[in-house]
Amino acid sequence: MAERETALLRMTAPLREPFEIPYHDIGSELGRVRVALVGGVHGNELNGVFVLARLASYLRRVAAGEIGGQRLLGRVLVVPAVNVFGMNNGNRRWPFDGTDLNRMFPGYDAGETTQRIAHAVFEATREAAYRIDVHSSNVDFEEMPQVRLYEPTEEERRAARHLGLAAVIERRPDKVFTATLGHGWRSLGGVNLIVQVGRAGMLQLPHCTTLFRGFIEFLDHIGVLEGVELAEIEHDVLAFSERQTFAIVSEWSGLLVSPLRVGDWVKGGDALGRVFDPFNGEEKHVIRAPVDGLLSGVRRQPLLFQGDLVACIQLVGTESTHPPISNPGQ
Repeated sequence: MAERETALLRMTAPLREPFEIPYHDIGSELGRVRVALVGGVHGNELNGVFVLARLASYLRRVAAGEIGGQRLLGRVLVVPAVNVFGMNNGNRRWPFDGTDLNRMFPGYDAGETTQRIAHAVFEATREAAYRIDVHSSNVDFEEMPQVRLYEPTEEERRAARHLGLAAVIERRPDKVFTATLGHGWRSLGGVNLIVQVGRAGMLQLPHCTTLFRGFIEFLDHIGVLEGVELAEIEHDVLAFSERQTFAIVSEWSGLLVSPLRVGDWVKGGDALGRVFDPFNGEEKHVIRAPVDGLLSGVRRQPLLFQGDLVACIQLVGTESTHPPISNPGQ
């Protein structure tokens, strides 16, 4: 087994040295890539970058025989960070022209910079049997570690459960999704999964630990890792259809304070957060859960405007009458 640390793409840049997008190619170079994992398409989504970098380090050690009893039985491609320039200044977008890289797929090899980057990512991951794109939500909203599926196949539904994350959530694709990496992969067949974890602009170690464990469990389930011994997870893996997400949107403005953690179970009537007047400090309103369910996402930006998304609750055994929401992180 070998690990080849190379560059996905090398390009020149104005007024600075040339840049490259590094990736890890771990395992036998003679075999087909079994799994491709991509993070950092948005430059401020640090949880995925950290987890994938740590995963590459771990798989290198396994491939080198440094972890007793474990073997790497398949080839794994890991791209920890695609938007390398965005990461330099915590920018979600490509900083030179403000382009969202996750609106450029499948890309164009003779196009603008972001189109060329998208094309390089798409081509490098093309042959993989399993592909995983890792994201965080935006800077205002935190989501529990979850697998996100868009019009999935039954094989994708089964594979999503192997990550061992507490929630597998289906969403209806909108027009924005059609230009993303996740959608571009669909034309290639295979198993394509999107993972959402935490909040952009932050490194949330508990979420990272959960996701790292999930990737190890996934690689074990599909036969890429051998000899892994993991403790039993303490939660069930729950699957939710696109009609089982209840979005709570604020009718008030002010300063929002919420002590809740994503992944908590809430009951109808529970306080999700309190809205305060930012000038006189008086409590204006208590936002309460209208339904029972799993709190999969909650607003972390205190400045609250009318119409802002406050929380998402996943319903068990029933469906929401609210219209489906778009993904705040994609």
